[in-house]
Amino acid sequence: MDRLVKVKKPKIAVLLAAYNGIDWVEEQVESILSQRDVIPILFISVDLSVDGTDDWVRNKINDTRSIIMLPYGESFGSAAGNFFRLIRDVDFSGFDAVSFADQDDIWFPDKLSRAWEKISVDRIDAYSSNVIAFWKDGNKKIINKAHRQKKIDYFFESAGPGCTYVFSQKSFLFFRDFVVKNYDYLSVIEFHDWLVYAYFRSNNMQWFIDPRPGMYYRQHDNNKIGANSGCNALIKRWRLVHSKWFRQQVLLIAQLVAPHRKEELSSRWFLLCNFYELRRHPRDLVFFLFLILLGVY
Repeated sequence: MDRLVKVKKPKIAVLLAAYNGIDWVEEQVESILSQRDVIPILFISVDLSVDGTDDWVRNKINDTRSIIMLPYGESFGSAAGNFFRLIRDVDFSGFDAVSFADQDDIWFPDKLSRAWEKISVDRIDAYSSNVIAFWKDGNKKIINKAHRQKKIDYFFESAGPGCTYVFSQKSFLFFRDFVVKNYDYLSVIEFHDWLVYAYFRSNNMQWFIDPRPGMYYRQHDNNKIGANSGCNALIKRWRLVHSKWFRQQVLLIAQLVAPHRKEELSSRWFLLCNFYELRRHPRDLVFFLFLILLGVY
């Protein structure tokens, strides 16, 4: 009789940044703790809140040893700041992988196991995936971020929502060292997921974007950016570009992860000559080229 081989489940550190999330955090936490074929340990950092989110987390800790709450009482100013705190302060010893989580989504039961399979079998450094955006009225839409990666797309966009990101422990520790070294300068970065993608890609690490969605991505008024869908999303993004905020973030990220490329990324001629390599989605490429030609970017 063949002996049954017991496969060790990977232990995954899940970093959740919370802020006034009492309406959604319970459903999200349950979906994380219910992940199949992995051992999730959830680290929660609650930004200074007024709705009782911190009390809910404290009470939840009494029910499970799978949740660790970082010391509460500090205001980080943004979700990015809260995630950088998690990255700096969590001890990742003994983990196989690291994952990000928002407070308001719903994960599919195989989200982490699917990511881990890709990381462990294909020996990639980082994983992200498409998502299914959903609204309060019941509408749903797949958000496709899995278009072919370009040579320098990472300077101009993230790999998708950071809540889909999963990293090998070894690769993530390199990024953690980078965060610790540059912590005092990271307050100017508004999107941690964009910076992470830029760091990994600029250091020639392997990143896979899965076309299969791994979660429901909740849309509401408190989303910093949210799904790129509809007229409101287009207007919001137009304002970010027109105000030069987008260009500033591109150059700030370049200064942090690849300072030798900042000058060429500032050059309109360079961008025009290489516009095909700036974004993954064909629609975004055309729109970005239009902005460069008009001098809006």
